[in-house]
Amino acid sequence: MITSARMFALAAVLLAVRAEAQDRNFYIFLCLGQSNMEGFPGIPAEEKTWADPRFKVLAAVDFPALNRTRGNWYTAVPPLCRPDSGLSPSDYFGRTLVAKLPAAISIGVVNVAVAGARIEVFNPATLESYAATAPSWMKGIIAAYGGSPYQRLVDLGRQAKQAGVIHGILLNQGESNTNDPEWPAKVKALYENLLRDLDLKAGDVPLLVGEVVAADQKGACASMNDIIATLPKTIPSAHVVSSAGCACRPDHLHFTAEGYRELGKRYAEVMLPLLGRGPSVAK
Repeated sequence: MITSARMFALAAVLLAVRAEAQDRNFYIFLCLGQSNMEGFPGIPAEEKTWADPRFKVLAAVDFPALNRTRGNWYTAVPPLCRPDSGLSPSDYFGRTLVAKLPAAISIGVVNVAVAGARIEVFNPATLESYAATAPSWMKGIIAAYGGSPYQRLVDLGRQAKQAGVIHGILLNQGESNTNDPEWPAKVKALYENLLRDLDLKAGDVPLLVGEVVAADQKGACASMNDIIATLPKTIPSAHVVSSAGCACRPDHLHFTAEGYRELGKRYAEVMLPLLGRGPSVAK
C-alpha cells in the first residue's frame, strides 16, 4: 500500500524530472492568425538554405515532403505553418531574436493559422457555426488542425511548455474582420482563453499584434489598422507592430517576401524590450 508520504515523494520526483527536462533558455512563442501569419505561398530559394539550430518550429501538422511529423521539433526552415504555406513573419521574428539574444538562448515557434478566416475560427463557441458556411478549401485547413485550430494550438502549447517557456503570443489577423468594431473584444476573449487553458499570466506572456497591409501600400483592408491600434486599450499587455512601409503583393492583401522579412523583424524589435533585452543585444 502506498502511503501519503511515498505519494508525496513520488510527486516531488516527477516534478523535479519535469523541471529538469524544461529548458528555461528555450523561449517559445505561439503564432496565429490568417494568411499573412501563414505566409503567402512561394518561398525564395535563399530562404530554404538558412538554418540555425537555435531556432526551432514545433510542427502543427505533418509535412511529408520535409519529413516532419506533427508534434516534433525541427530546425525552423520555411514553411513553418503548413506544407503549402510560405515565408511568414514568424520566420524573421525568430531569426532576429537568435541574432540579438545571447547564444545560450534558443527560440521556438508554434504556428497555427487559417487563411481567409475571421477571428471566430479560433473561438470554440463559434467555430462550428462559422466552419459550416466556410468554403471547402478553408474547411480543409480546419480539418488539418484536427477540426479545431484553437485546440491544436492549445495542445501544442501544452507540449511546448514541457520543453521550454512560453514568452509571448503573436497574432496577425484582421483582414476578414475589417471594420468589425467587436474585433478587440473578440481578440481579448481569445487571448484570455489561451492564458487560462495554458496556465499563463498576461504579465509574463504579452500579445503582439501585427497590422495588416498599410495605407501607404494602398492596403485593401488598411482601415482595419485603426481598429488594431485601439487594442492596447482593451488588452493592457497587447503591443501593436506597425506594417508601414512593408511591401505588399499586387492584391494589396498579402506582403511580399521582403515585406514579411521586415514585419517579422519588427515583431522581434517589439519583443526584445519585453524580454528585458535591448534591440542592440549581441550574441
